[in-house]
Amino acid sequence: MGVIARQTIKGSVANYLGIAIGFVTTFFVLTDCLSPEEIGLTRILVDASLLFTSLAQLGTSSSIIRFYPYFKDSDSNDHGFFAYSILLPLIGFALFTVFFFLCKQNIIELYADKSPLFTEYVYILLPFTFFALYLGIFENNANVLMRIAVPKFVREVCIRVINLVLYILYGNHIISIDLFVILFCGSYGAATLLDFLYLLALGRVSFRIDLHFPSRKLIKDIATYTLMVTVMGITGNIQLLNSLFLGAQGGLAMAGIYTIANYIASVVGVPSRSLSAISNPMIAQAVKENNITEVNRLCKQVSLHQLLAGSLVYFFIIINLDVLFKIIPNGELYDAGISVVLILGFSNTIAQMLSPIFSVLSFSKSYGYSLPFSLMLSVISILLNLYLIPLFGINGAAIATFSATLIYYALGYVFTYWKLHLNVLSRKHLVVAALMCVLIALNFVWKMFVSPLFGDTSSTAGALVEAVCKTLVMGIITVWATYKLNISDNINDIILKFMRAIVRK
Repeated sequence: MGVIARQTIKGSVANYLGIAIGFVTTFFVLTDCLSPEEIGLTRILVDASLLFTSLAQLGTSSSIIRFYPYFKDSDSNDHGFFAYSILLPLIGFALFTVFFFLCKQNIIELYADKSPLFTEYVYILLPFTFFALYLGIFENNANVLMRIAVPKFVREVCIRVINLVLYILYGNHIISIDLFVILFCGSYGAATLLDFLYLLALGRVSFRIDLHFPSRKLIKDIATYTLMVTVMGITGNIQLLNSLFLGAQGGLAMAGIYTIANYIASVVGVPSRSLSAISNPMIAQAVKENNITEVNRLCKQVSLHQLLAGSLVYFFIIINLDVLFKIIPNGELYDAGISVVLILGFSNTIAQMLSPIFSVLSFSKSYGYSLPFSLMLSVISILLNLYLIPLFGINGAAIATFSATLIYYALGYVFTYWKLHLNVLSRKHLVVAALMCVLIALNFVWKMFVSPLFGDTSSTAGALVEAVCKTLVMGIITVWATYKLNISDNINDIILKFMRAIVRK
């Protein structure tokens, strides 16, 4: 756990630094400098590019994690693994470019009525997709080398800082919207270049392809796996459909409100990003060795930690949600997204807890079964979005995501338990769920008996003071309860080290 612990901590620091920058940007700059329609434009540009990336990469991101153990050899620069990993997406991007120009007019017609501003910048999707494509490829190459901290810093911090500057420049009328959109896309290009330079610095990059290494069987396995993952590429980015459907059916302003709400809910998944990035290569290695005991141990550990971290983040979001929308500029325009935060936050918590099951399935010899699950998730999500968005607007999009996620992971859990003898859950998961119930009950007690002591909290200042006090009290209770319940030895060690450091000071 030494490498995992070090890289996870560094990656988490980058994540939370990015969250802090993102918080300031989203709630105090973005909502002040851009209109809901312009926020919707930036969101749809990003989401459409990521969705296209999931198809253009031809499954390479997953293949890097799954097949790197077969190529791993420091003496031969991993048999040209890096060269293979950048060549296949290049082919995919060429195919996507052809597809884009064939479907360009259909995309414009789809958004022309409700989101005409988006149609003016539809061509920016090509470079945007290219940058997003290779940003992910370079990150995964770093992941398998157990070096996640720098790529995390680039994605979570560097991109956000660049965009923060761009929002301020545009909001103060220093740059035009045309230049803003170009530079907004360019921020991902800069991040991609930084990741590439970092990989070069690690000294494990080779552009020479070892044509003699991969056996015919391995090539066949890679081709089959790549084809399957390409077909189900949309699954990993299923929530991207929401903003795209909202933009087409409700307009960019509705997509902008959803963007703010979705950003808050996405914080729930932050702790899992570093942990899954560093644990997936280890799970893949255990699956390759057919070590079922080790696979179950790793997955239980990952699932438990992701549930604990995700549910705690979700809880603290819930108890501070009202004051959050009070303090942001033009908060009255965005508080319609409160229900979206609650629905998506709960959905993300479930997804983080059960995500290891599909990691194992994709790394195993039974990876072909991932395809029907992916197709099912895509169909259910699309149908629910088409039906619910016209009825409930942004809440309909959130309900569609929650419902599709719940069905997807519930069936996936049952299947992997039967087929792979995998069980990611344990009694400690129930302990975490019970702890969350107790904390929510304490929050109601606070509202009934403690909130009146703060007097009038209708003002922003009064509500902020109460929120800070409540967060501190609940935080202390949470740390104490987590330690006493001994939910995780690793978490208890961290708490002890932190307490000892405080006592020494």
